[in-house]
Amino acid sequence: MDVVERTTTPFYYYDMHLLDETMDQILRHISGYPFQIHYALKANSNPHILRAISKRGLGADVVSGGEIQAAIAHGFKPEEINFSGVAKADWEIKLGLESGIGCFNVESATELDVIDMLAGQMGKTAPIAIRVNPDIDAHTHKYITTGTAANKFGIGIEELDPMVAHARSLAHVNLVGLHFHIGSQITQMQPFIMLCDTVNKLLERYESQGIRFPLINVGGGLGIDYTAPDEHPIAPFEDYFNTFKTHLTPRDGQQVHFELGRAIVGPCGSLIARVMYIKENRGKKFALIDAGMNDLIRPALYGAKHVIQNLTSLDQTVESYDVAGPVCESSDLFATDYQLPVTRRGDILAIRSAGAYGESMASCYNMRPLPPSVFQPEP
Repeated sequence: MDVVERTTTPFYYYDMHLLDETMDQILRHISGYPFQIHYALKANSNPHILRAISKRGLGADVVSGGEIQAAIAHGFKPEEINFSGVAKADWEIKLGLESGIGCFNVESATELDVIDMLAGQMGKTAPIAIRVNPDIDAHTHKYITTGTAANKFGIGIEELDPMVAHARSLAHVNLVGLHFHIGSQITQMQPFIMLCDTVNKLLERYESQGIRFPLINVGGGLGIDYTAPDEHPIAPFEDYFNTFKTHLTPRDGQQVHFELGRAIVGPCGSLIARVMYIKENRGKKFALIDAGMNDLIRPALYGAKHVIQNLTSLDQTVESYDVAGPVCESSDLFATDYQLPVTRRGDILAIRSAGAYGESMASCYNMRPLPPSVFQPEP
């Protein structure tokens, strides 16, 4: 609790030992396989987090020019950066070309033409992978499902042949692979098995046409256990990678890229907040805290559930609370009818599993300052 005494709440707390152990497991499970991991910066782009991950030799998955700059500034090799996103601006494409990034994941025919044009103007050749929308429902929240026909991402399989032919005809792009990403917070392996089957069939089809791809990018999406973070502090990487080892058939010399974000950093972070008031209204109790939806928007945006722990109450009696923040929105609510030990003004709460899409999605709404970040051990 000394960190609470030294830091004004709210703040993000990161367990760097857990982050290291997570990366140890990832590297152990991919050892001996043609697998390359790219960390998705959108999950958390805190500089200390980025440096800790880049030091372990992971590549980067980025979705903006700002993320390209952050990745390079914090130790990721440009040639190991994949640039995704459906609406890349011209300056972002130029930045990627100037930086010598490893691959542009292309989402449309018009984007492909723009990349070819800009690369030609700069006297460069852009390495590209075509993002394929395989129409696989990952059965997650509709806002984080990305691989169905209704989503804005990627090229439908029925449109893939002319896209491949067009890419191969252009002078300033080099078609190096196919890219897939079917969604986020996927906790069952069946969608990944379906993805492997789709990839295998596409590889066979293009090999029959004499077309081989140096890399296949299967995206990310592996979920974490938001309901029991202490029992399962590390994502099920063994099941995840074994699924691809068993069901995907990469060709000799072909790399398989993964773009993991939440599974790497989600469990290591918590949002620490102080109880400001206990309010009772019409038989309902509210624990009103100094952290708001602007500090962790997932519950308001997705209806996401996070474990909440009272770190200071010694009371054995449990009561039901709505845990809410100070932001002037009814959606500024972290949990309803949540069971906590008797909670009082000044108690410290930890909202767990906030290492991904907490700090990275934070805002200054209501002119609230961004919370600081605390690391244990300190960098």
